[in-house]
Amino acid sequence: MKDKIIQQYQEDENIMIRLFTQWCINHGLDALTLYKNAYPYQVENEILIRILEETEKDFLQVDTETVLHILELFGNEDLAFEVSQVAINL
Repeated sequence: MKDKIIQQYQEDENIMIRLFTQWCINHGLDALTLYKNAYPYQVENEILIRILEETEKDFLQVDTETVLHILELFGNEDLAFEVSQVAINL
């Protein structure tokens, strides 16, 4: 049961990352830079890099509110702040 919960969380986290990267790509933004601005002391996020390589522009339309909501849902308030700051100028 514990393994199932961990697996589900990881799958949900991947969805969060996919939505974030799709939003960035659709708006011509560098997801790695936004991530680094939010978390300057973390090492490179390998999952983010992999998903960025797989993501195509306009494959899925993701609105800003959805990205902010899912980032906050996963406790990524710093990244949500960066997204909200950039979104002001879109």
